[in-house]
Amino acid sequence: MNKVREKENNKVSIAGKVVGYFEYNHEVFGERFFTNEVSVERTSGTADIVPIVVSERTVDVKADWIGKTVEVFGQFRSHNKKDGERTRLILSVFADEFNRSDIEYNFNYIEFVGYVCKEPIYRQTPAGREITDVLIAVNRQYGKTDYFPCIAWGRNAFYTSKLPVGTKVKCQGRIQSREYTKCLENGNTEVRTAYEVSISKIEEMKEE
Repeated sequence: MNKVREKENNKVSIAGKVVGYFEYNHEVFGERFFTNEVSVERTSGTADIVPIVVSERTVDVKADWIGKTVEVFGQFRSHNKKDGERTRLILSVFADEFNRSDIEYNFNYIEFVGYVCKEPIYRQTPAGREITDVLIAVNRQYGKTDYFPCIAWGRNAFYTSKLPVGTKVKCQGRIQSREYTKCLENGNTEVRTAYEVSISKIEEMKEE
């Protein structure tokens, strides 16, 4: 899969306010990458805090970006991080573009093509709202694969719950964040943030 195909396969566009300072993350062939977070407000007023990874060649990481509105374009990525004896799935937006916006606004959109890689889990809330959790694998260059935890609601939930493992799907939605409490091995608790894709549209695709 070439780079153009990869972008068609996995596209993210967000706009919102930068939360903090850039922090060093890793280096590849002399190119340094940094992390930050962008707060994207929903129409309800709740904000999703979206993690960003960006090259120092793309943005001035030494500048003070806090509170500034930016537009970010790139791909959603995942990797596993060791957490004690277990591994934890880390999700972030790998930014191809990171630009200052002249106007304040919020935008949160993701579109990708992947494969259902775990049996969907269907449930209903006490109020009767339908929800399905599904893990979707999205192929990347060089044989790598990203894994996206996704959640579908209502009619999308029922449709998604019937998709067999291995089904190729195209999804559209937004990246959302939520806090949860993690019980640690020493008995203490820690508040963490989980990320997932809230699906607004999902459709089965035929293999070419």
